[in-house]
Amino acid sequence: MLLSNMTDSVSGGVPFSVDFDSPEDYFIFIFQILFATTTVLVAGTVVIGISATRALRLQNRYIFMLNTSICDTLVGFSVYYLGLFDVQEGYPSRNGTYNVLPSLLGVNILTFLFAQFDRYFAVCHPFIYSRFITRHVVIGININCWVYSFAHLLARNVLPISKAMQLYVFSIVFFQIIVLTKMVMTIKLYAVARYQLEKDPPSAERESKKESLRIIIFVVISFLVLWCPSFVNILIRFVGGGGLTSRNEATNLFAIMARFNALCTPSVYIWGSPALREAVMKTVWRRVCPRCRRRVGSSHGMSWK
Repeated sequence: MLLSNMTDSVSGGVPFSVDFDSPEDYFIFIFQILFATTTVLVAGTVVIGISATRALRLQNRYIFMLNTSICDTLVGFSVYYLGLFDVQEGYPSRNGTYNVLPSLLGVNILTFLFAQFDRYFAVCHPFIYSRFITRHVVIGININCWVYSFAHLLARNVLPISKAMQLYVFSIVFFQIIVLTKMVMTIKLYAVARYQLEKDPPSAERESKKESLRIIIFVVISFLVLWCPSFVNILIRFVGGGGLTSRNEATNLFAIMARFNALCTPSVYIWGSPALREAVMKTVWRRVCPRCRRRVGSSHGMSWK
């Protein structure tokens, strides 16, 4: 079998994640390739679209989108290793990356939390927001998400294994607190913002706030749905000694669900923001696919100028 020969050829290195002895193995392997490629394409186009469009880069909410999309693009690339090869991150680790690649998901968690606070102050306290929450502050917050995540990772890698495991469990509990905070913030943000926006007169700013709220709420809901099972399983494993285990990252359903957030989030961004959708079309897809340009131009007239 060709793939079996390929597996044998990497003896002494990292073997593939499956043995290719059954149709399920082929399905898992092909799924991981398609998932990684789709994530890189979707999240990568969001990164390019925001980076190449000055009008988007000047808005705080798109800076948060850019930061999460950079993480999502890197997560997509990480699947080419975590999903295709026999890798087990965490404790114990096998052919792991010292938890460098899983830490990208931690950056996203912190970014989502700060993005929620950003939208809350933008809608509920616009005068304070416009005075104190400047573009430089938002950029600093996003950089801090990276610094904190990788400083925590560095500490785990230099500590003895027993202390590193304790710090790992503590980080999971800490992220659980963040998840609960995000749930409360989402409910409060929706209730307060809906009441606040109903009082505002119709305007472009009002529509922009509604759009950003719709995006952040959908993103947080999808995050909670995809991440919570993984968090709960990890807590059960390290606290109660039970939980479900898998052969490697490619067959870990909870890890796949968590990484699927990297595809879901940029998709929600494109769906929820017409300005971002137009920027992505203009900077990426109309250049890659000239037919898309003609079709869009003929169907929307002058709207894509």
